[in-house]
Amino acid sequence: MLYKILATIASVITVGFGLWHFFVPKLWQWYSRIDAHASELVLAVMMTNLFFSLSLVLMGLTNLVLVWSSQTSEFALLVVLSAAAVLWITRAAVQIHRPQGSINRRLQFGMLAAFTAVALLYVTSIVLIVSKE
Repeated sequence: MLYKILATIASVITVGFGLWHFFVPKLWQWYSRIDAHASELVLAVMMTNLFFSLSLVLMGLTNLVLVWSSQTSEFALLVVLSAAAVLWITRAAVQIHRPQGSINRRLQFGMLAAFTAVALLYVTSIVLIVSKE
């Protein structure tokens, strides 16, 4: 049961990041920083953010459904949680290597802490499932 709680927390955070990212371009005025004549670039950034945001939302929701479904196989659950863990481990590693939020140290380290925490929640869930908690 503990793995379900941990995976649920991580999945809800994943959905939250996805929803938040739908609004990031407007909040940070991304498009005002791109030459208005570069319409293909504006569209590319827009679509990349759209698909990234949607992917996070769908990943988190899929994890929630599979974690709480009585019909989910252990293998399927391990696959989706592992994919989410790899995503968040990679994001934490990138934050170490090329940190975002460097204009504000608290933001920079807060992002690293959040990415690492979500990764650890997923990894711990996986370990608990494999070890048959």
